[in-house]
Amino acid sequence: MSTLEMTADVAASGTAATVSIAGKPAETVQYAREDQLRSGIIQRATEVAREHGDNVRLTSKQSNGVFSFLVSGDGRISPDNRAEPQPHTAHVEPLRRTRPMTSEREVQVPIAPEPEPALEVEEEAPEEGRRSFLADDSAALPPASGWRGLITRTTGIKIAPSAAEQERLMAIRAVSQHWAGGRSIAVVNGKGGVGKTLTTAMLSAVFARHGGSGVIAWDNNDTRGTLGWRTERSSHNATIQDLGGVTERLMQPTATIGDLALYVHHQSADMYDVLRSNPKLLASDQRLTATEFDALNEVIKKYSRMVIFDTGNDESSERWLRMIDHCDQLVVPTSPSGEAAESAALLLEELSQRDERSAKLVKNAVVVVTVAERSTPATEVARIVSGFEKVAPRTVVIPFEPSLKSGALRFDSLKPSTKNAWIAAGAAVAESLNEQHA
Repeated sequence: MSTLEMTADVAASGTAATVSIAGKPAETVQYAREDQLRSGIIQRATEVAREHGDNVRLTSKQSNGVFSFLVSGDGRISPDNRAEPQPHTAHVEPLRRTRPMTSEREVQVPIAPEPEPALEVEEEAPEEGRRSFLADDSAALPPASGWRGLITRTTGIKIAPSAAEQERLMAIRAVSQHWAGGRSIAVVNGKGGVGKTLTTAMLSAVFARHGGSGVIAWDNNDTRGTLGWRTERSSHNATIQDLGGVTERLMQPTATIGDLALYVHHQSADMYDVLRSNPKLLASDQRLTATEFDALNEVIKKYSRMVIFDTGNDESSERWLRMIDHCDQLVVPTSPSGEAAESAALLLEELSQRDERSAKLVKNAVVVVTVAERSTPATEVARIVSGFEKVAPRTVVIPFEPSLKSGALRFDSLKPSTKNAWIAAGAAVAESLNEQHA
């Protein structure tokens, strides 16, 4: 009996597919989540194989490739050795065609001169002593999602992760690390409405969810910062003004991290804490001097491993400039519009002239281009990314995400593609921090 062919053409959303069996009229299936769709298709293939009395060759056409494997009537899945996975782009959206959205600069490599004859070097003798019985599996990265992940979890068959999955897993490893002494990241752009608060919240979530606790998002804003409005509030209403009154007490040896909980707002799902500004006060009532900022910063450094500053639009503010003096990394958010991008570029140019330390921050800055409207042309996004090539070494694109336009900022509300883009943004920040402290 010949192997029956079954094809599942998966939509770009990952939650719907058109399924055809042996050339019969196609049927459409839809589920709430991607994993439910995969399980449903496998279950359908199992039923067909049971009725047919032989294996079904299931071919899944997805935005990241075409995958084929055999499904038996008892639900067993095995690789289809007939063909290797082939690329498939029928449902690929324009932005997904860029590799996952970290733009590396092309470098002109000069033609190397003819190499001189190599000197003969004696081989080193192998290290004496026994080799460890413990295998080094630090590089083992099993697939965690998609069809490969499903097969690995349900059958135990070892399937190498795809290139995209491998890159995602490496990005997660990058954002999971801890740095000795902690790190401070400033999210800056002199123009409002370009995604500073959004970027602060999403990067805080990425580093806290994957690296564990100890991440604080600090609303370093004189003029009605809205980070507190778009994040979860604890059982108190404390703001940075309240924390400023107890800095000396919190620096005492008897103070504990539990004492800080009275002044920050924990995000239950995303695992970071928010130090709020007070949006009810005028800027004149909540300005910080350099001395006051330093005192607050010492407390935050003591009780966290990473602080991510959300910032206002006043680049002459004393607290804004003092933040630059303390931070280890710049992240510059922009929307794909000329005004927002120009504001970001001008800020970087001005900082590069400020002093040597600021110039180093600019040299290692990460630019985050967030697509705020579904109708934004891919050509405009590409123009903005290209324009930053000579300004910043890394540019990451975040695709359009309806849940980010307003309301609460929660990582779990994002589509998988948007989650992966923010993880890639976090990885770009982590890579920059690693390079600076290598």
